[in-house]
Amino acid sequence: MNSRSYTVDEQGILNNFATEPQMYVDESVRTGFTVYSEKMNGRLAMIGFVALVLTEVLSGHSFIGLLTGL
Repeated sequence: MNSRSYTVDEQGILNNFATEPQMYVDESVRTGFTVYSEKMNGRLAMIGFVALVLTEVLSGHSFIGLLTGL
């Protein structure tokens, strides 16, 4: 593997952008009912619940009242 971060073409012109990053394939499964997805779903649900409670407290109306326009 080339350890330089630049290349020089056949005319001697410096090309800083010719070095490509090393590619890899992430083989870990992150779909379906995995521990990661369940943790993320729970965290997003907690954020949504706290946002709902804060909306009700700061506005002085219930969430259903906000939806119906009361």
